[in-house]
Amino acid sequence: MPRGLKILLIGTGVVVFLVISGLLARFLAVENVERQDVLTLLQAEAAGNPAGMLAQLHDCSGSCAAVVRSNAAKLRGTGAVKILAYQSPTSHSIGGRTGPARVAWKLGNRLPDVQCVTVRRVGNPVSGISVTLLRISPPIPLTNDC
Repeated sequence: MPRGLKILLIGTGVVVFLVISGLLARFLAVENVERQDVLTLLQAEAAGNPAGMLAQLHDCSGSCAAVVRSNAAKLRGTGAVKILAYQSPTSHSIGGRTGPARVAWKLGNRLPDVQCVTVRRVGNPVSGISVTLLRISPPIPLTNDC
């Protein structure tokens, strides 16, 4: 095989590897964005800040806003918010998907709370993926699914 062809094949292989690596990194970064958005929502909830919660939720009005205000009053406390478990049907979706993420979280020395956060993911690794939080449920029993 001529030397020029070898260099061309190696160069093509490197470019393909870099493109695939970039797409994979972009895809995996969205997992962190989703979890961070939910954490920010929970921190506002724990601070008793319904306005901060509503700022994180897209188009949350009426009964959704009533749940937000109730949660902010009931779940207010002191200490750092720690996510204990996070299960999301959208977290490994390559395309668009909407579904309830189950989040178990703890505030300070309080017993854990479990809530469902409706998450919408749109896009794809090539054009970009965006995450939008739509709703948050009242606390559910620790062993319940969303």
